Amino acid sequence: MSQTNQTMARWVQVFLEAQAAELDATTNTQLAYARDLQDFAGWLGPKGLHFSDASRDHVESYLIDCEAEGLAKSTRARRLSAIKQLYRFAFEEGWRDDNPAIQIKGPGREQRLPKTLSIEEVDRLLDAARNTPKEALRNACLMELLYATGMRVTELVSLPVSAARGDPRMLLVRGKGDKERLVPLSPPARAALATYLTARDKAEDAGRKDGKPASKFLFPSRGKSGHLTRHRFFGLIKEFAVAGGVSPAKVTPHTLRHAFATHLLAGGADLRSIQTMLGHADVATTEIYTHVLDERLKELVLDHHPLAKATKP
Repeated sequence: MSQTNQTMARWVQVFLEAQAAELDATTNTQLAYARDLQDFAGWLGPKGLHFSDASRDHVESYLIDCEAEGLAKSTRARRLSAIKQLYRFAFEEGWRDDNPAIQIKGPGREQRLPKTLSIEEVDRLLDAARNTPKEALRNACLMELLYATGMRVTELVSLPVSAARGDPRMLLVRGKGDKERLVPLSPPARAALATYLTARDKAEDAGRKDGKPASKFLFPSRGKSGHLTRHRFFGLIKEFAVAGGVSPAKVTPHTLRHAFATHLLAGGADLRSIQTMLGHADVATTEIYTHVLDERLKELVLDHHPLAKATKP
């Protein structure tokens, strides 16, 4: 190993030791930093450069080469982060009097569109929930409420039974940061809720005669939380997928939330209304569904438009 490479390796070692001591960095984080900084050192060395004399142009050229290699945005962003932190440490230690990477902006994260379901797939899931051998009324209510409101799964399973009394047209939901919002209920959801609530109250009355305390939750459970857990509901929805002939890999409680928003948007609902119902703090978060809709429309055109089909020779 050349003298230059040895001193760069020493920089990395001291930096990682400081990260471990001061920031309690995990082993995996340290290994990732080490790999990224070793790669940067390996790029600098053959050019006769060292961490101590590399300029902003050198760092940017390195990142351009990383992109040319086909590295993902997330990988390039992580490498830049490691370089920035190394130089921040070097500046604080007096090894350099500047940070050449401080003003370099990362490549940003790739926008991943949320997975969603077609209306037909949702219908199959609802039918499967209604026809489960056990707890069919509860399961139908769970699925109808989830699809009708776009609630987060935690919001759904922890609903208080008081929110469901009186055949409500709207449900009061307590979301992130204890913020409350009202979400409207569709007629099928209201019907499923009323039917389930009747059966639930009968079971509660019978349990009360045996000395069992009443539950404050709409979907009670004997577990520690007192209500159906997120984990259990996740398992249930996978069972509905199998029974309904929908790929279980596509189906999660959050997929139903995405389907709710995408189908509303396709039906003409405005973004502000969807934002309110989903409980998004920023409408920019809700705008992702416009991209989902664009993708679905694009697929529709490519699959069905005669001019999109390859012409036979």
